[in-house]
Amino acid sequence: MLPLKDNIPARNFPYVNIGLIVINTVFFIYQMSYGPGFERVIFTLGFIPARFLAQQGDNVLFPTGFLPVFSSMFLHANLVHLISNMWMLWIFGDNVEDCMGHGRYLMFFILCGVASVFAQAVSNPHSTIPMVGASGAISGVLGAYFLTYPHARILTLVPIVIIFYVVELPAYFFLGFWFVIQFIQGSLYSLNSEQMVGGGVAWWAHVGGFMAGVLLLYVFRCKDWQRPVEPSRRIRRWQKR
Repeated sequence: MLPLKDNIPARNFPYVNIGLIVINTVFFIYQMSYGPGFERVIFTLGFIPARFLAQQGDNVLFPTGFLPVFSSMFLHANLVHLISNMWMLWIFGDNVEDCMGHGRYLMFFILCGVASVFAQAVSNPHSTIPMVGASGAISGVLGAYFLTYPHARILTLVPIVIIFYVVELPAYFFLGFWFVIQFIQGSLYSLNSEQMVGGGVAWWAHVGGFMAGVLLLYVFRCKDWQRPVEPSRRIRRWQKR
């Protein structure tokens, strides 16, 4: 399912959310500027669980190698990876920033990203494959949106066999379904010992980020917790444009 739009207009300009999209795009252009050396940037600034845990084992008193914990959430494997992540952030991030405030939203985003990194490290500590992408932090944004605007309506593109339908889905269903899929995929991935040390999607980073977003929402409280919306009327306005 591909979300196209939600029906909650932001009341304040989402400076931080747009800034995060710009930063991720700039990082991707920076990666591309290396040409054939693209992978070297990924392995240097991406988060590798086995490398990170080995560094901490060698330096118990003075933890090292924390840069990839943060830099990894601004790198992407390819253009499709970047666009899909930024699209989700564009749709859901502005409302979460709107209800939290700019500064708290930025801190919230980073903490969710860090939580997602450690969730992936715990689930796959022996992996030597770099983890990159903002999806863990964005998952935290989805978790906050899930609790704050459960009755918002998400205009969604749903593929059924070879036909695509555009339908309205309540946010609690769309995001709840998304979370269940991440959890199931992560569980299946964990059962495959060969994949556990290989590449693929960091499913547990998504699960960890989402759960962090849900829990951190009680710290970064929104000003308009569960603000009422009028879904159907606003959806009809989108369809007329």
